Amino acid sequence: MDLVKLNKERKYIETITPKDDGKKVTIAGWIYDSRDLSKIRFIVLRDITGKMQVTAFKDKTSKEIFEAMAKTPRESVVIIKGTVKKSDKAPDGRELIPESFEILAEAEQPIPIDVSDFSKTELPKRLDYRFLDLHRKKIQAIFKVQSTILQSYREFMTKEEKAIEAMFPSIISSSSEGGTELFPAQYFEKKAFLSQSCQLYKQMLACSMEKVFAVFTVWRAEKHNTVRHLNESRQFDFEMAFADEFVVMDVLARCVQFIIKKVMEENKNELETLEVKLKIPSIKYLTFAQVTEIMKKEKVHIGKTDLSGEVEEKLNELYPNTIIFVHDWPLAGKPFYIMPKGKELSAGFDAIYNGMEISSGGQRIHLPELLAERLKIKGLNPKDFEHYIDSFRYGAPPHAGWGIGLERLTMLILNLKNIREAVLFPRDRDRLTP
Repeated sequence: MDLVKLNKERKYIETITPKDDGKKVTIAGWIYDSRDLSKIRFIVLRDITGKMQVTAFKDKTSKEIFEAMAKTPRESVVIIKGTVKKSDKAPDGRELIPESFEILAEAEQPIPIDVSDFSKTELPKRLDYRFLDLHRKKIQAIFKVQSTILQSYREFMTKEEKAIEAMFPSIISSSSEGGTELFPAQYFEKKAFLSQSCQLYKQMLACSMEKVFAVFTVWRAEKHNTVRHLNESRQFDFEMAFADEFVVMDVLARCVQFIIKKVMEENKNELETLEVKLKIPSIKYLTFAQVTEIMKKEKVHIGKTDLSGEVEEKLNELYPNTIIFVHDWPLAGKPFYIMPKGKELSAGFDAIYNGMEISSGGQRIHLPELLAERLKIKGLNPKDFEHYIDSFRYGAPPHAGWGIGLERLTMLILNLKNIREAVLFPRDRDRLTP
């Protein structure tokens, strides 16, 4: 097959309209379904945009095409050329009467998982055959939405905030945050690690270029196995000079609202497929102390320096469809680089949406001596962070920022039950393939 010619001639299924009735068109895709009624044969062809019924009649269609339609198994890739015909019995009101039928790739049988829209295959097996799972309309819908989330984040940052996109190292010499286990790597003769954050680098850049953002892959060697954690994930990072935590909380709120608005506008079909009804979330600010008092009244246990999943779910129950910023966080519960506010509190915050944390952030320490002191308190060696500390010795303004997990945001926007649904090829404690 001449693929250059195909791309010039091919019509995507969703672009075939009543104006095409009676016209010859070429479509290409995967065989989604087939039926044989002896004298009439049907296949449903699926491409990335939709499905179309192809109908062949034994007494009107060539014998070669009629037999090929019966023999070619589901999920095979074919190119079909034919005439569009209006049909009240066809699923979308029109069908294609084939005049040529070319098989590009025949699918082996049996197919190891059910790839129909009504699949009951369990998630672990689906992930084993993710390349097939991605044939399903619902799975494609998830990643079409995620693509919009990615593009919308970049659009918001470049157009609304006039921020600069940056790329940061993924191989580091020591912990970026402390307290998080690292994946070791051999870097020539030196010991290195896969980065669990671009935190230190984005701070350095913000102190010269003022507003920066990144889409950064992070690795965390934590031996958890939950529906909300991954060992490799993508993160939206933002850092801003001349800002405290309240300035960047406002940026985060507007960013998430912008993203959700874009998904609502650009992914109507996908939201319908996934049976998701979205609304622009409202915003609420609470101190950690206020959340503690609320939880006492609600008889929900709350830790001294952190919020449990039960607390996050209760906040969602009390304030539905709301981005809840919990600020004035206990200093002991935040990383070394978060600015203290007195002896016990910090300029750190968490953002909670749809019953789960989506972001953590705050004002950073820009004073070298204070930074070294906080590193020691956290049990870290300032010598391991010498370049980082030195970057604030030559004119570093106050600055603040945050990070949002892409997969977790996707999961919460779409009400998915497991974060692995929001990753093309998940990496967790037990999964390193495909």
